[in-house]
Amino acid sequence: MKVLHKTVISIFFIVFLYNLFYIDSSAALSGSSSVEITNWEIMWDQVGDLTVQDVPTSENEWIEINYVDKYPVHPSGVHTVWIKFDLPELTWSVPVLSINKLYASKVKIYINQQNVFESNRDYSYDKNQFLLPLDRSASGQTVYIKLETSTERIGLQDKIIIGEYQVIAKEYMKKDLFDLILGAALFFISISMLVSMLFLNRTFIQGWSSLGTVIMSVGLMILTYSPFLHTNYSQYGRVSYYLFDVASTLLMPSLFFFIEKIFGRGPYSLITRFRKIQVVIAIISIFWLILSFKWDSVYEMYSYAAVFSFAGSVIIGNLLFICSLIVFCQKGNKDAIIMSAGLSIFAGIGGAELIWFYASGTLHIMFYWKFGILGFLISLVVILARRISRNYEQVVEYSKQLEVFNNDLQRSEKMEVISQLAASVAHEVRNPLQVTRGFLQLLGAKTNNSKDKSYMVLAIDELDRASEIITDFLTFAKPQPETTTVLNIKEELHQIEGILVPLATMQGGILNVEMSKDLYVRGNSTKLKQALINIIKNSIEALGEDGVIDIKAYEDPDEGQILVSIRDNGEGMHEEDLKRLGEPYYSKKSKGTGLGLMVTFRIIEVMQGKIVFKSKKDIGTEVVIYLPSVAQK
Repeated sequence: MKVLHKTVISIFFIVFLYNLFYIDSSAALSGSSSVEITNWEIMWDQVGDLTVQDVPTSENEWIEINYVDKYPVHPSGVHTVWIKFDLPELTWSVPVLSINKLYASKVKIYINQQNVFESNRDYSYDKNQFLLPLDRSASGQTVYIKLETSTERIGLQDKIIIGEYQVIAKEYMKKDLFDLILGAALFFISISMLVSMLFLNRTFIQGWSSLGTVIMSVGLMILTYSPFLHTNYSQYGRVSYYLFDVASTLLMPSLFFFIEKIFGRGPYSLITRFRKIQVVIAIISIFWLILSFKWDSVYEMYSYAAVFSFAGSVIIGNLLFICSLIVFCQKGNKDAIIMSAGLSIFAGIGGAELIWFYASGTLHIMFYWKFGILGFLISLVVILARRISRNYEQVVEYSKQLEVFNNDLQRSEKMEVISQLAASVAHEVRNPLQVTRGFLQLLGAKTNNSKDKSYMVLAIDELDRASEIITDFLTFAKPQPETTTVLNIKEELHQIEGILVPLATMQGGILNVEMSKDLYVRGNSTKLKQALINIIKNSIEALGEDGVIDIKAYEDPDEGQILVSIRDNGEGMHEEDLKRLGEPYYSKKSKGTGLGLMVTFRIIEVMQGKIVFKSKKDIGTEVVIYLPSVAQK
């Protein structure tokens, strides 16, 4: 719970930190002495192989552009464009040129027909931003920029800033600070979550790990999509691009795995089926990506396939996700309502920005969706926190119920011990008492001394009183049959499941119950629960890692019996141990007495049933209880 709280606080702190830096950054820029160039000219290179010496100077060939206006229509088949503008008087001590939102795979910049900057990317990330130091002798010179790309997105979409290096560089470094802080923070939060799994109960590991993977995928996508890495660490640009692909590939499978753990398999098991499909797609995509390291042709096919597979997964996954949420919300599921709120925030912000993106001719940089994804991630964290809290409360409640049943069981075991002791003593003592009484009667008949006869009568009376006491012991040891009723095995097992699931969870095991309908036996409900709980508790205590207990109840119509099978994959027993089961004071547990299983055998015997044990060491144990079937009233 503390880790989840820290995660939410960290996300809010990231937003606060960004706002702090953003305000400071804006203030610094507004106070700086810089020049903004908002107009320039472009020329479409139909051939695509013009050099700076071949670029025509005639104004008829050039189109005037203002960055706030709509960009000209891209001619079909043209993948090269030239941009030119004139530098102002460079009066700063260290002048610098800052260019942002420049779209192209290859960039060349010429001043006075000299190549002063060149960038060539062999992967599909086409957003460029950079600082270009200028010599003061370049004042008034014309700058030519040659852009080349293999897609339809090309051009300059933001104003050009020229000014003092220290002021511009400070703003330049802070420009992508939010992406770096947010992406890195989410990444390290996810690493912390994944490491903390070592200390979690296995019940929560799957949900926790899937949420950690979702947060890691989002963090890597934000971090590797930032132009900062591609601009300042261009030697690792291809690695960043691949990391973005891997993160986006893992996002949907991990998200649907988390959804499956929270809401279950979904209507018609659609969530589980789609999750399995996503896992297969992810494995194929990563394998394809690995092959693309060696063959460029494979990389080109992978680039197109990755876009379509990711887009298709997102579209289909979101439709399925939304439909499932609607079903769960109609059922009043609070977790679904919380997740719907987070999804609505993300969908609203992301949808609005997508409209903006396509309205701008795909030149808008997607930025505000990150706030939407933060809202969605917070909803996932809240849901997981609620689930852990709810499970903890259930464990506490079930533990209380289990304690009550344990007390009852302990009292029953004590009574059984007294009963067995009373029965054994009564049988051993009453027989010699009866023999002694008989001989005293014979001696009394033969003696003529009245005093001796009175002694004989007194002795016989005391023996009769002792016999009555022993009879009372026998009555206690073998009480009259208790009130019995027709019991529904399904209801009895359902109640026992509610009691023992928390115990299995704390032991790191899973309790699976499968039963048929209309299974009825005759007996005492309390005694039957006592017998079943004794056996299931033994199975739980024998579990190791990845422990599973399968409980099945079904009818054998040919034999007219109800069979209750309890199978575990625990430590198991040797053949010699099986033979001694049910003996008083025999137990394989360090603190066991063996009385619980003895009581269980007796309860089943009273119900005219039997118990069969099957076990193999280090493999597991199966207990099958046979009870006579009765018709429902």
